[in-house]
Amino acid sequence: MCARFRVWFGMSRALYVGRFQPFHLGHLYAVRYVAERSSEFIVMIGSAQYSHTLDDPFSAGERVTMIRLSLDEAGIDPSRYYIIPVTDLNLHEVWVAHVVSYVPKFDVVYTNEPLTRRLFLEDKRFPVKPVPLRKRKSYSATEVRKRILNGENWKELLPKSVAKFIEEINGVERLRDLNKDDKA
Repeated sequence: MCARFRVWFGMSRALYVGRFQPFHLGHLYAVRYVAERSSEFIVMIGSAQYSHTLDDPFSAGERVTMIRLSLDEAGIDPSRYYIIPVTDLNLHEVWVAHVVSYVPKFDVVYTNEPLTRRLFLEDKRFPVKPVPLRKRKSYSATEVRKRILNGENWKELLPKSVAKFIEEINGVERLRDLNKDDKA
């Protein structure tokens, strides 16, 4: 089914791209925004090959679980979305084609990340739309990781199910160990 036909009949499928290290309330707000504007949507986990570093502490499988738990907690129908990890190529010239080869067909891309935006705009096959940011200074994965390392309240930035999951997988200890390794 061609993209124009799908959009004409209100059957759009959107792509939302992020690393989700971890999936926080800002991400959930963005997913809800995308879900309100599309029939189906794809949550694409970028940099899927990275894990167990300070910037990328969680594996692709753990991030899939976080997203699924969050969307279940938010009452979003699982038949409306896909969660797909995609590895990085580090070759910007072919990255969009790489993404297209990994995910189901989509009609529009939602992103605020400058490089992702530029690469999809240069490709010219897909409209690219921004997502309104919500409490950007607080709702960032960097802030969550920083609070974990500093022993501050990090759970308030996450869906309850994600905070519980991070505790279950010993994610706090993992981050603190990674921080020790980084300082050694």
